[in-house]
Amino acid sequence: MSTNIMLNNDIELPALGFGVFQTPPEETVTSVTEALRVGYRLIDTAASYFNERGVGEGIRRSGLDRSEIFIQTKLWISDFGYDEALHSFDKSAGKLGVEQIDLLLLHQPLTTAFDRTIGAYKALEKLLADGKVRAIGVSNFMPDVLDRLLAETGVVPAVNQVEVHPYFCQPDVQQADKEHGILTQAWSPMGGITSYRGDASRSTFNDPVIGEIAQTHGRTPAQVMLRWHLQEGRSAIPKSVNPERIAANFDVFGFELTADELARIDALDTGVRGGPEPAEVTLEAFHRDIPEA
Repeated sequence: MSTNIMLNNDIELPALGFGVFQTPPEETVTSVTEALRVGYRLIDTAASYFNERGVGEGIRRSGLDRSEIFIQTKLWISDFGYDEALHSFDKSAGKLGVEQIDLLLLHQPLTTAFDRTIGAYKALEKLLADGKVRAIGVSNFMPDVLDRLLAETGVVPAVNQVEVHPYFCQPDVQQADKEHGILTQAWSPMGGITSYRGDASRSTFNDPVIGEIAQTHGRTPAQVMLRWHLQEGRSAIPKSVNPERIAANFDVFGFELTADELARIDALDTGVRGGPEPAEVTLEAFHRDIPEA
C-alpha cells in the first residue's frame, strides 16, 4: 500500500497515484481496474480527458469499496464561472458514478478572464462546505497567479498539480506551494512529455545519470524518478496502459535514494517546460465542450 500525505485540511491523499491522461475511454476501464488490483488507491482524471466514465466503470469493476479509493478530477476552463463550475461538478460526479469527489481541481488558470477563475474556485469552496468534495485545489498555477487567487478567496488550495520531472523541476512553484502549505503534485512525473518531442536522446528515460542510479539500485529509470518525487515530499501520478509498467511504477517503496542521488537528479533541471505555458491557455485557443453526464 502506498504511503499517504496529509493535506492542509487533514485529509489523507495517497502519495502515488494513477493517471489516465490521453488514455482512450475503453482502455481507461481496464487500466484503472488493473491499477487498483496492483495496489494504487488514488486515481487522477479530468473533465477534458473525456474518460471520467471509464474511470468510474474501472472503479466499479475493481470490487473495492468506494471508501478505499481516492478520486480526483479537474474542471476545464470552458466550465469556469461560479454557476458553470457547480454544474461541472454534477457532470463529473455523474460520469464517475459517485456522490462525492475526494479532490477537485481547477485544471488551468484562465488568466485572461480571471474573474471566471475566481468564480470557479468559489464554487469549489461551496462544494467543499457542502461536503460534495473532500478537498479542493488547482493545477498549473504559477506563484503570481496563486497569489492573485489567494487574495480573492478564502480556502487555501490543498494541492497544486504541475509539470515536475527531472528535466523541469519548477523550484519557484514548489517553494511557493510549500510556503502556503500546498502539496505539489507532479504530472508527467517521469518526464514522459520529454519523449513526445521526437528526440529520444533528450528523454529522461535515456538520461545517463538516472540510468546509472537505476543500475546501482537494480531498478528502472522510471522507478528511480518516482522514488525521487516521493522522497522529496511530492505526490506523483504516473500513467500507463501496460500492465507490467503499471505494476513496476507502483513498486517503488522497497528502496531509498541517497541525498547525493537526489541532488544529482535535481541538477538535471533544464528549465524547459514541456506542456503549454499556463499564461497562454485561453478560451479562444483551448475551448472544449464538456458533455453532460
